[in-house]
Amino acid sequence: MPSTAKCSTLPPVALLIVTLWLTGCATAGSETRAPCPPVVEYSSGNQARAADEVEALPEGAVIVRMLSDYAVLRDQARACR
Repeated sequence: MPSTAKCSTLPPVALLIVTLWLTGCATAGSETRAPCPPVVEYSSGNQARAADEVEALPEGAVIVRMLSDYAVLRDQARACR
């Protein structure tokens, strides 16, 4: 019995046409960036209170690592502006 695998695949030209057609649907250029997220500013009083609360946490508290990740995200958001 002959193989029918070749009949069920699209020729490379059809894939190229579909790719070009889909790229034509793009509404923005590749240099367009997503808007930067806002960075919430905290007063020095709130920052001092947060530092005191972090110091009071038990050794190895997971929230400390999460806050460190949040600090990195804040730095990235600032750099985005």
